[in-house]
Amino acid sequence: MAKKGKETTAMPINIGIEEKDRREIAEGLSRLLADTFTLYLKTHNFHWNVTGPMFQTLHVMFEVEYNELWTATDLLAERIRALGHFAPGSYQDFSNLASIKEAAGVPPRAQDMIRLLVEGHETAARTARTVISTAEDAGDAPTADLLTERLQVHEKTAWMLRSLLAEEVPAATAQTA
Repeated sequence: MAKKGKETTAMPINIGIEEKDRREIAEGLSRLLADTFTLYLKTHNFHWNVTGPMFQTLHVMFEVEYNELWTATDLLAERIRALGHFAPGSYQDFSNLASIKEAAGVPPRAQDMIRLLVEGHETAARTARTVISTAEDAGDAPTADLLTERLQVHEKTAWMLRSLLAEEVPAATAQTA
């Protein structure tokens, strides 16, 4: 990421958001970008390496998820650039910024993959939540909208993954609930 206080353009940026606010938002978006990229990599790894009776379901689900995450990395990086800052783009940058840890070594069992992805999506949601108030306070509606969208995706994906781990509710119990 660019040195603090340094804009990445030759021409001053005058979009109605102060430079200090743009910098703070870009730093928060950089953390979310790092979490998103790490979660993308973990999900893609699990897509390649999942085994067991849920193979087909998880293989397809993970593919949908990693494609969505890949698209999100571009949206986040482009928003950082629109705010006048460089987006992080190296493994070292992502490692330093991410709250989510890689899934190194032998891939875990399918159930553990699901748990790790739930934790990753919940972590990304928390990261997004820490930046949204800064964006709102600065009047940065495009960033707030992007963060709201990311929150919805991460919360919904975590719910869907958690549902795969839940015990099935007997039909008689479900009707009386």
